[in-house]
Amino acid sequence: MKYLVPLAILVLAAVPADAQRRGDQSRAFEARRTGRLLPLPEIERRVVPTMRGAQYIGFDFDSATAIYTLKFLRDGNVIWVEVDGQTGQVLGRTGR
Repeated sequence: MKYLVPLAILVLAAVPADAQRRGDQSRAFEARRTGRLLPLPEIERRVVPTMRGAQYIGFDFDSATAIYTLKFLRDGNVIWVEVDGQTGQVLGRTGR
């Protein structure tokens, strides 16, 4: 019984995050469909070749700002590249 209350709280706390993620996905899909957002493969085609010697790990997308953050690994260092999802312009980069 003492484990049920913390478990219930954990489950309830996870629901808004899941709903948020679905909302982000829906907004991103609609923006891509209407041409207001470049598709991820286009962003990757533009950025990945510029990161010579780095391994592409994956990406994150912020629907509120329409920014893709691509994650790379080079010589044990993590590099994040922020890209405007509407124009494909690289906005910034952290790491080496």
